[in-house]
Amino acid sequence: MTAWHGETAYDRERLAQWRAGQARLPGLSRRGLLRLTAAGGLALATAGTATATASAAGPIVKPLPPEWFDVYGSNAETRWEAMSGQGYLTPVDRFFVRDHTSTPVLDAGTWRLRLFGSGLRGAPTAAAPIELTYRDLRALPSETITAFIECTGNGRSFFTSQQGQAVSGTAWKLGAVGVARWRGVRLATVLARAGLTRHAVDVLPEGLDADYVAAGVNLGKVRRPLPVGKALQDVLLAYEMNGQPLPPDHGFPVRLVVPSWAGIASIKWLGRIEVSAAPLVSPWSTQFYRLLGPDYPAEGTLVTEQVVKSAFELPWGATLVAGQRHVLRGRSWSGHGRIRRVEVSTDGVTWHPARPIGPAADRAWLQWEYPWRPRTAGPHTLRARATDVTGASQPDIAPYNTQGYLFGAVVRHPVTVAAV
Repeated sequence: MTAWHGETAYDRERLAQWRAGQARLPGLSRRGLLRLTAAGGLALATAGTATATASAAGPIVKPLPPEWFDVYGSNAETRWEAMSGQGYLTPVDRFFVRDHTSTPVLDAGTWRLRLFGSGLRGAPTAAAPIELTYRDLRALPSETITAFIECTGNGRSFFTSQQGQAVSGTAWKLGAVGVARWRGVRLATVLARAGLTRHAVDVLPEGLDADYVAAGVNLGKVRRPLPVGKALQDVLLAYEMNGQPLPPDHGFPVRLVVPSWAGIASIKWLGRIEVSAAPLVSPWSTQFYRLLGPDYPAEGTLVTEQVVKSAFELPWGATLVAGQRHVLRGRSWSGHGRIRRVEVSTDGVTWHPARPIGPAADRAWLQWEYPWRPRTAGPHTLRARATDVTGASQPDIAPYNTQGYLFGAVVRHPVTVAAV
């Protein structure tokens, strides 16, 4: 079993193996891959290239009241004002939805988790896998973690609105993130039960939602390989969210939770896991979710941990009253570790420390507040920037990439101050 030294080193190794023909691409033929590459290469992943097979309930099952969500087809972004006064965890009914196709409606009674591959003892095959039922999974020792899940494109719209740069994909603001308390079984526990061998190098989880079709090529189920070292570290097979069974839109019956990593790693509606003694890749690690642009190598760089972000719990363009004391509240988070400090600026020049509310968490966020008494009426711009325990802070300008991933710059939040 190979040691894991971080996703960047892992990506370099897998790319080299893929180019050398040593890494397998399960579920996609070489002809299909060539068609996909010809249609747009590594930069293909745009909002208009996919077709979806909708579930009977529609693209998204839960209600999406407009005061809580901005809806983009099969995706729904939480409005930050909907989080005001909601406590530390994101309520399930306000948690953002990111679907590649549409939400499937599955039956826990007939659901099976199928494990197979050359990295398991006896090398069970996809046709004759090891199977776990929902009841089997819930009978295993459980663990509860509090962690955020965030879409890789969260903040994408600000590449265009703040930096004047064209990017492709859903124009998220900052609401494609949520923190929940997840309960489930460690992936390490399930892999040990299935007979993980020391030869295993990659784990490939796969969802049960509809096949994803891009440029006329059926890419199959959403799936993205994990290095076995990461899979054994802190990954959870979750079946509860905030003390209740997972709702359909959030992965019922079982989903993966990969703390601090790009949301694509936390596969929903988990159905199969291939455990391989040979390197594995997928379109979601070779074609999509890569940083591309003039400052990156031609093959791009695999999206890694999430970056530092901050958001105000205010409507976009909120109106405040001059001369009155307002308490500005918000939340900051980072994929590198807990938040160490948050600063707020109301004039774009001076920065002042925000007051933490409660403790900071390694895999979640920090709530904070800052009192402000605006003196002059008219348009104002609020800014918040956070620094995490590694020293990573939010810059004024986010590094550009064509897909608009990992926007971590300080966001300029407009408000209007009205005269008394």
